[in-house]
Order: sequence, then C-alpha cells, then structure tokens
Amino acid sequence: MSSSDSAGLRRTALDAVHRALGATMTDFAGWDMPLRYGSERDEHVAVRTRAGLFDLSHMGEITVTGPQAAALLNHALVGNIASVGVGRARYTMICRADGGILDDLIVYRLADTEYMVVANASNAQVVLAALTERAAGFDAEVRDDRDAYALIAVQGPESPGILKSLTDADLDGLKYYAGLPGTVAGVPALIARTGYTGEDGFELFVKPEHAVRLWQALTEAGEGVGLVPCGLSCRDTLRLEAGMPLYGHELTTSLTPFDAGLGRVVKFEKEGDFVGREALREAADRAAARPPRVLVGLIAEGRRVPRAGYPVVAGGEVIGEVTSGAPSPTLGRPIAMAYVDAAHSAPGTAGVAVDIRGSHEPYEVVALPFYKRQK
Repeated sequence: MSSSDSAGLRRTALDAVHRALGATMTDFAGWDMPLRYGSERDEHVAVRTRAGLFDLSHMGEITVTGPQAAALLNHALVGNIASVGVGRARYTMICRADGGILDDLIVYRLADTEYMVVANASNAQVVLAALTERAAGFDAEVRDDRDAYALIAVQGPESPGILKSLTDADLDGLKYYAGLPGTVAGVPALIARTGYTGEDGFELFVKPEHAVRLWQALTEAGEGVGLVPCGLSCRDTLRLEAGMPLYGHELTTSLTPFDAGLGRVVKFEKEGDFVGREALREAADRAAARPPRVLVGLIAEGRRVPRAGYPVVAGGEVIGEVTSGAPSPTLGRPIAMAYVDAAHSAPGTAGVAVDIRGSHEPYEVVALPFYKRQK
C-alpha cells in the first residue's frame, strides 16, 4: 500500500529505496517522487544507450470487469476498446461531452471481461469518477486499484536482456503494446511492452509488497550493462525527444483530440454511442475545413531554453505557443514542442522564433519526433 508523509504526500512502496539512493524528491500530483538520483543528463543518456529503471507507482490503475466491461469502455472512451485482443493494449483518451480531453490512457485487456485502465497520476481521480459515472446502466464494475499495484519500468536497448535474465516469459513474442502475466525474479507480474521514453522497454505491474524485491533484482541484473535508476526529470526529456504528449502541456480539456493532431484515436465507426461523439464529429469537420494549430517540433539555433507558455512568433506576430521545452541531451540543443498556426507548421519554415523574456530567439521548425530509435 502507499503511505502518506506529514506533508500529506503519498509515498510509493519504493520510497525508502529512493532515499537510500540519495534521490532528490519532489511533489508530483500529490506523490513524493524521485526527480533525479544524480545527473538527469546521465540518466537520460543511460536510457538512450543502455537502460534505466523507473518507479512509476504514482500512475492510476483502474480495473473494469463484468459482462459489459467492453461496452462500458466503448461508451466511456473515444477508442474501440471492444476490438482489443486479450493480452493487448491500446492508447486512447477519455473526453468530456464537449470533446475536451480529460486524460490520455493506456487500456490493457487482461481477460475476456477484465480490463485495466492506466491514467496519469494527476488525473486518476477524475478518470475514476468519470468511468464510475459512465458505468450507470452497464453490467460492469469500476474498481479503484491504485493501491493494488506498484509499477516499475525498465527502459532502453539493454532492457530485454536484463529482463530475460529474470523471467522465462516469452519476451521475444511480446509485441509493442502487449502484456502478459509472468514471474520476474520470483515475483508475479503483468509484463507490458510499453513505455514513455521512445526506447524499447517494459512496464511491470506488481503488488506493492513485491516492489523492493523486484527493484533490487533488476538493479543487480543490470549492473553489468550500465542500468541506472532514473527520475521523473529525465522521463520528461526522453518523452519530449520522442514527441510524446504530456497531459497538462500538449493535452488539456480546452483541446479535442483533433486539435492535438491525435484525431486518429477517435473511432466513430465503433458500435454504439460514446461520450463526446457529437462534439468530436464537429471538431473533426472543423479540422478538415480549417486546420487547427499544429503540434510541431522546434530546435533552437542558440542556447536559450524555451518553456511552456512562451509565445512562438513570426514576422512580429504571435503564431503559437510552446507546450514543452528543455535542453535535449541527444541533440545537444534546446528543443520544444509547440502548437503553431498551420501556415507556419511545415518543417523548415523560415523566420520562426520563440519569445524568451522579450528576446526573439530563432528556432527551426521540424517534424516530430525529434528522436526515433533504430529498430
């Protein structure tokens, strides 16, 4: 179970491990989480070139079971969840009736009538409340399982080898966005080939009481290949390089999936009505008629780092806004994701700059992602 400290922050089952490792801790969505253990740049490079170990136990797991579990999720979410095979996972979103994005999610189909919905920590309560409300009239149960799981991720090119040394599960047969039950270091786990770094890797859902044992086993198994513990700071720069959206930055309730360039997750063709269908159909038509601002990558020509909320300018006019920005260890220059007017969204568009405290710093417009691993 998670515990709370005197400041009211929730602590994961690995809290003592992080402190023993000298982690710098931070409040993240009401959880006391490791920001970094040493150099966030070194942690980032380790994931790109070797492997990194993450505690993601702050994520929100919600179990949906029952004869109409699939029908409920098809009604509550924008994706076609009924078409997900057992043992597979799907990236999707939950939207308001007006089409605004409440959260982006991964849904795992664990059995015929059992699903696990994984929400962002900051939105877990909102998603739980929405699913519970939307379950009315369906023969299905929505269960808050946030305290039932610890979540440990091992990410990076060495991660398959590390995990293979601790499990006899068929990792070679495990596709991206799939999960299978197995035993890792003697611990029962759901082994999922998912992640938020742009690298190959795995996310391991286990009981909280098994988390320390699993963390230590993975640490020992990875010693010879350069595995390091990694905090939330490098997780953010890794996902930024990989062009992956972060809720509260690239995704908000003021945007529909079509505004965010992720209209592909909305499945109008699925059976039955779903929450937000009408508003999302209108958003799709609007986007087709007049393209909304486009999410693009920006690479700095100088050294100044853009931050969320900074205006993007061209010809003296504001043409967009930065949603995420950071120094890129892989590119060696500051990078950003930004929503910009469609007229300035083509890679190589000239004359684009970011207004950094009154100074217009030149940036190159590029297609996302900034980084794509070699298969």
